[in-house]
This record gives sequence, structure tokens and C-alpha cells, in this order.
Amino acid sequence: MADPTRFQVRLVTPDHVLVDAPADAVELPGRTGYLEALPGAAPLLTELGAGEVRIHGGPAGDQRYNVAWGFAEVLPDRVTILAENAQKPDQIDRAGAEQQLRDGQKLWSEAGEDEAAYTRANEVIAEAESKLDSTSH
Repeated sequence: MADPTRFQVRLVTPDHVLVDAPADAVELPGRTGYLEALPGAAPLLTELGAGEVRIHGGPAGDQRYNVAWGFAEVLPDRVTILAENAQKPDQIDRAGAEQQLRDGQKLWSEAGEDEAAYTRANEVIAEAESKLDSTSH
């Protein structure tokens, strides 16, 4: 019989599977804020923003991955996270993230009245800021 206090968490990018393990809980960066999924949770499909996926418990202990954009499906017995990209905090190039932040700020200042340009600039800035935040923990 399955352990009702755990569920399977799978974190996948287009390149590979980063995590496929049991866990006690997972925190997800939703597009409008963080949410926490627990075993037995009601089904949910959510769009991911930029931020950290925090996987609690399981054989590897607590794990953190910085992710940007994608989707997560929460079911009572599993969570599947499909991210455009994901990295462990120690794999993040801090100088590259700082440059990405400057690039995003430049895009934002040059967006004029173009709503799509503002949206793209804000996405670049959010991704860079989440990477920098991950490296500072």
C-alpha cells in the first residue's frame, strides 16, 4: 500500500528529468505567487513563474531548484513539474544572472508603449531576480 504521507514528485525540463522521487511536500512558484502541495491535495494545474521549487523530505532530503516558466500538475499521489529550465542554486552563474537583470531593466526602459515588450522585460527581470535570490540562500 502507498504511503499516504508522501507523494511522487517529478521535475522535468526539455533536456532531462532532474527529480523523480517521493516527498513529503513541494513548494511551487506559481505565476501569481507560491503554493504548497501536500499528499492528498485536490487536483490542480497551474502555470509556473520564475522562482524556487522546494522539495521537502524524501530520500535525498530537502532540495531546491530555481525554475523559470512552465506548468505543474498536482494530483493526490503525485506532482509533475514541467519547467522551461531548472538549476540547483550552486549551478547558477551569478554574473550571468546580474547581466540578465541589467538586460531586462534595459528592455523595460526601452519598451515605450509596447505592452508585449513590457511583459517580456518583466519576465526577464523576474527570472534574473529569482536566480540571484537563489544564489544568496
